[in-house]
Amino acid sequence: MGNFGPAEMLVIAIFALLVFGPRRFPEIARSVGKAVREFKKATSEFTQELSLEVDEPVNGARKKTPESEGKELRPGPRD
Repeated sequence: MGNFGPAEMLVIAIFALLVFGPRRFPEIARSVGKAVREFKKATSEFTQELSLEVDEPVNGARKKTPESEGKELRPGPRD
């Protein structure tokens, strides 16, 4: 499943026009457009929130504390 190109969208639009008729087609097209926008918005918000949650511990580990000032942070031995 990939992206839809202009040709695929045209075929879908013609099929929808034949099935639903010229009166209901604009209403359905608006509804589909609104649903796609809401989905993209939700996906973007989820990605942003996930990115913040993942990056937060890494950024917190890099903060300097009074004890660590002047010392290099080196990874410890791995168990």
